[in-house]
Amino acid sequence: MRARIAAVVGALLAALCVLVGATPAMAADGPTAIKGLIIGPDKQPVAGVKITVTNAEDLTVNGKTTVEGAFTKTVSTNKVGVWEVPLPTGGEYTVSLDQQTLPPGVSLRNTSQSSRTVDVFTGRTSSVLFPTSSGTGPDEGDQPSSNQALQLTVDGLLFGLIIALAAIGLSLVYGTTGLTNFSHGELITLGALAAYFFNNILGWPFVFAAAAAVVVCGIAGALQDRLLWRNLRRRGTGLIAMLVVSIGFGILVRYVYLFFFGGSTRQYASFSGQPGIELGPIVITPKAAVGAVVALLFLLATAYWLLRTKSGKASRAISDNPALASASGIDVERVINQVWILGAGLAALAGILYSLSNGVNWLEGFSMLLLVFAGVTLGGLGTAFGALVGSLIVGLMIQLSTLFVPPELKNVGALVILILILLVRPQGILGRRERVG
Repeated sequence: MRARIAAVVGALLAALCVLVGATPAMAADGPTAIKGLIIGPDKQPVAGVKITVTNAEDLTVNGKTTVEGAFTKTVSTNKVGVWEVPLPTGGEYTVSLDQQTLPPGVSLRNTSQSSRTVDVFTGRTSSVLFPTSSGTGPDEGDQPSSNQALQLTVDGLLFGLIIALAAIGLSLVYGTTGLTNFSHGELITLGALAAYFFNNILGWPFVFAAAAAVVVCGIAGALQDRLLWRNLRRRGTGLIAMLVVSIGFGILVRYVYLFFFGGSTRQYASFSGQPGIELGPIVITPKAAVGAVVALLFLLATAYWLLRTKSGKASRAISDNPALASASGIDVERVINQVWILGAGLAALAGILYSLSNGVNWLEGFSMLLLVFAGVTLGGLGTAFGALVGSLIVGLMIQLSTLFVPPELKNVGALVILILILLVRPQGILGRRERVG
């Protein structure tokens, strides 16, 4: 058994070293490009908007130096609002939107930000967003309105529910095992990829595809705990060592996704685009509304499991005192495995709901991981309800911050709020203060 565990840990660490060393080369295999999506204030794609990309510095391509401004390409958004410009190499580029090509009733939220400078790495695709509003002139478009704030508040709550689904699973695992699992984001990605496989490849209806993906991810969580983490716990591996293993395991799984799925972003066959529904000043797509209802139902079911069921109460007892819970007759390992199944299933659902609007990508779980950790830390480590509250705050701050900062910096607002709250209450909003002595 010890030899098997040592082999597993050694293989993970070896894979970590190989992948870290190979990351630049693997990244260089992808396309070098800039892309974006133009969505109107009614949540419908805007077609025919002209985007111009120009190199903002001298570039070297195949040994030849191209002077600043020599590379220029203009494209228009397609019928689903998407635009993309292939680039000769990485470097600094200026992306400009022609405001004259915007349709009547649509303007930039901040007309002074019609031009952006972006650093693009060779072999990577960078995204540039131009937020729109219903203002018809520069003065109206430059100032955030109450309707915009209300719309962003709704969007923030919807996004917060998605973060909460993943954060609660992460928090439950931390509460019962003490593991800070940096590979949790790969469970989010697995849910999205599995739903894509069942929906797009096998042709299943999306509802059945999503349900099957949640089941698959739950089984993957159970197997992950039984084959890896349970053996490490029995061996007495320290939490820091297990944290390092989770990092290596996450990198390994992430590049397995890249190998089989590729680096492009794809859409579910059932939801390539949807018009928005106007509810007064609020515009929401049907898939976002249904997703919010589904997220709420699963969050309520999780709360019921924690508060009313025997296994849920046992998981809370293990979080408080594992040794006392074991002495009282609770099968600690069985309950921990159930927590892994629940956490993986919730993470899969978060990945599916996130992909409805943002597409399926091999890196989506990794990109959400920081926000998930922010929600868990803000609410209080190890508390499921704290993770819910913290995630809603993070989602709100991310969306509302776009009233004042470019969308590329929207995560900064949430992290600033995280820092400020933890300075006042280090244990988090619903966390318990620990005694030191």
